[in-house]
Amino acid sequence: MKKIIIHTDGGARGNPGPAAIGVVFYNEKGQEIKKYSEYLGDNLTNNEAEYKAVIFALKKFKSLFGKELAKKTEVEIRSDSELVVNQLNGKYKVLNPRIQLLFLEVWNLRFDFQKVKFKFVKREKNFEADKLVNQALDLQGK
Repeated sequence: MKKIIIHTDGGARGNPGPAAIGVVFYNEKGQEIKKYSEYLGDNLTNNEAEYKAVIFALKKFKSLFGKELAKKTEVEIRSDSELVVNQLNGKYKVLNPRIQLLFLEVWNLRFDFQKVKFKFVKREKNFEADKLVNQALDLQGK
């Protein structure tokens, strides 16, 4: 495996409120490999959920494929959160203390991979991950 594309999304209803994530793994050819959704709990913001989706994706890759393969893999995280992508790419400052902790966790996880890129995509291009977020929230009755 040389490159993997991971679409991530996080959302909170109420902001802050009940939150969930959606993550979809694709191979280099754009074929879906795995997808996940998870309810995170209450009292989280959209931005916190977006970061937690990225963290989940990187950790899940390592648990599925192992650290050795991670070291040889380029990961492209695609997100519809302009804020998160620009913060992780160093274009925006991270001022919120709760977000700073999540940013640092992503930053440290990056060292387990050959390369991690963060790319902004429009919501329409992130449809599957967005759908998974809403499914997780709906299942919780939130």
